[in-house]
Amino acid sequence: MRASLSLPLVLLAASQAIAVKFDLHAAHHPQPKCIWNTAMVDTLVVITANVEPGLNQKIDMEVLDGSSHKNIYQTKKNIQSETRMAITTHADAELGVCFKNTLDANIPEHQAHKFSRAIDLDVDIGADAVDYNAIAKQESLSGLEVEMRKLEGVVKEIVDELNYLKQRERKMRDTNESTNERVKFFSLLTVATLVSLGVWQIVYLRSYFKRKLLI
Repeated sequence: MRASLSLPLVLLAASQAIAVKFDLHAAHHPQPKCIWNTAMVDTLVVITANVEPGLNQKIDMEVLDGSSHKNIYQTKKNIQSETRMAITTHADAELGVCFKNTLDANIPEHQAHKFSRAIDLDVDIGADAVDYNAIAKQESLSGLEVEMRKLEGVVKEIVDELNYLKQRERKMRDTNESTNERVKFFSLLTVATLVSLGVWQIVYLRSYFKRKLLI
C-alpha cells in the first residue's frame, strides 16, 4: 500500500506547471509585471498566454531569466488572444514571464485606472511541457507506453534536480571550508601580531627604565 501511494506523491512533487490569471492595469509608462518560476539548464519550457480583449491598450510580453547574463529568450509586441512560446533554458536560474500594458497616448493618465486586461498564463516546465499525444501518434505508442514515457521524463527531472542540489551542496561546502581556512589564518595572524606587540612593549619599557636608571 505504501508503494502505491509513493508514486503519486513523487509525481506531485515533480510537477512544474503553473497556471495563474490576473488583471494587468494600463499606464502610459507601465512597469513590467513578472511571474517567476525555477528552471534548470537545458529544460524545455512552454508558455501559453491568453489575453482578453481591451480597447486602447497594447500588451507586450517578454521571457527572460534571472541569471547574471540576463538572457532574453523571446519578446512579442501587442499580443492578442492566445500566444504560445517554447524555449529551452540556458542556465540554472529563475525564469520570468513579464507583461506590460501600455495605454494609448490619446487617453489621459488620470483615466488609466479604468483600463485593464485579463491575462490567463500557463507555464509548463520539463516533462509537463512535452506533447506526449504528438509523440504517441508519431511513434504509434499505446496508452501504457505513453504513461511510461511520462514517468521516464519525470524521473529524469528528479535525478537532474538531485544532481543539481548535490552540486550546490558541494559548492557551499567548498565555500565554507575556504572561509574557515581564511578565518583560521586571520586568527593566527592576529595572535602573532598581539604577541609581537607585547614582546616589543616589554623590550621597549625595559630599555626605557634602564635609561632612566629605574632598574
